[in-house]
Amino acid sequence: MKNDTRTSINTAGEREAVPGSGQTPRARGRVVPLPKVTRQEVKLVADHERVIARLFITADRERTKETIDRVLSLPDAQVTRLLQGLREDFAPRHRNINAIFEDHFRQLVQFTGEVKAMSPDRRLLVGAYFTCEYSVEAAALFNPSMVVHPDQTELGANECRFVMSLRACGEGHISSVEFRTGLIDGTGRVSFDTCSKYAITEQPVADRQYLKYPFYLKLNEMGAYNEIAQHIVDDLEDSFTLDDLCRVVEAHREEHSDRQYVAETSENILWLARSNYHIEFPPGTDLSERVIFPVSENESRGIEDARFVRFVHDNGRVVYYATYTAYNGFRILPQLIETSDFRYFKIITLNGRYAENKGMALFPRRIDDKYVMISRVDGKNLYLMLSDNLHFWNEAAVLRQPTYPWELVQIGNCGSPLETERGWLVLTHGVGPMRRYSIGAMLLDLEDPSKVIGCTKTPILMPNAAERDGYVPNVVYSCGGMIHKGELIIPYAMSDSATSVATVPVAELLDHMTQ
Repeated sequence: MKNDTRTSINTAGEREAVPGSGQTPRARGRVVPLPKVTRQEVKLVADHERVIARLFITADRERTKETIDRVLSLPDAQVTRLLQGLREDFAPRHRNINAIFEDHFRQLVQFTGEVKAMSPDRRLLVGAYFTCEYSVEAAALFNPSMVVHPDQTELGANECRFVMSLRACGEGHISSVEFRTGLIDGTGRVSFDTCSKYAITEQPVADRQYLKYPFYLKLNEMGAYNEIAQHIVDDLEDSFTLDDLCRVVEAHREEHSDRQYVAETSENILWLARSNYHIEFPPGTDLSERVIFPVSENESRGIEDARFVRFVHDNGRVVYYATYTAYNGFRILPQLIETSDFRYFKIITLNGRYAENKGMALFPRRIDDKYVMISRVDGKNLYLMLSDNLHFWNEAAVLRQPTYPWELVQIGNCGSPLETERGWLVLTHGVGPMRRYSIGAMLLDLEDPSKVIGCTKTPILMPNAAERDGYVPNVVYSCGGMIHKGELIIPYAMSDSATSVATVPVAELLDHMTQ
């Protein structure tokens, strides 16, 4: 694979030499020791007081209508008192409790199909009866991924502002994505901004436009492209909306005699469409308030381990992508998040023969006109995947297998590769005896990342006595680090419970791997 890059990428997205990486001579005839890892004192722990307000409703329409009727029977004075008490109790916990109640009332009307005349206060009270709080961090806050913040203004010398994504785990082990921001100084010391007391999640909106050909390819890959699906797709324009799709599907339901056959096909088609959506958070909300909570059928039990990368397209356009694992309680499915500002997010299905299993991580740019991904297709080995299309992955080859004692059960990546002038630096995780997860590293050739230049034979980071106990014991894990001023910044989770940061000198690590 051809690559014209001969320099590293700094935290501002500019090309520069990694300090010291070109000056240290390659070791000959001596062992270069594993570099010292510095654990920082910062620590993010789960806060059970961070709650979102969710729609609380059962699938039983009759029960729902009965509850609404009971609220409608309350005297006006009692409605006023109840609503005022709810405002006093819950308004301090949410940015706009009235808007939440009103939104849930509107969703309730859509669900029941009934609209009854009532006062504004009674509407809000009905919405309150179908609202519940969910503590997004009740169980844990872990598996971080760190990228350069899109806003690098008003910083001191050698400082870099970052965005860190985290996996928040709440009741029922449902995982969502949260964010924190902070600064890295010239020595690699990390500090976090104050986290907002509010947490908000937005309702998804189906993609404004779908493209027919990729939609057909995914249906075919799912095994859902039958005769009925063909007729439905044929009746769609080259670009269509969810409303367009629903109209075409409904027309075929009415025309076809085998209603059950059409219904099964229609559900598969609509499921695929609803798995691609977008979320937009209100302007002015702090990034730490925004929670990407699972909403589609394929992620109903969690959005797991988002690996964010600052991707630079060939034309210089910067987009942040994140691969994550969608889990519905029965199967896992790789998905892709796309954003440029961390306020508007597009959620897109990843397709292709090798878009499966966990741990897919995108390289930060194309190499030799190809998108490149590192993944764990079979659950135990590291693979290199290539594609002409960011959303379709049908080419993969084994890159590396478990080799050393600390990783003999399985290996995987700990985030997207980091570019240095001496190669692609990849953080890896290995599982060894007692199911202990440790973090290591490997170095890939810049021009041909299918070539492994070197790797750490022992871990960089292992769970110590203070880190080994938690929700899942004996685990350190990361979903992506950064390089800043010659320091490798590794945000990492401790036993699936809390999150901290460690640093490693890049030049020393590269010397160790290339001895």
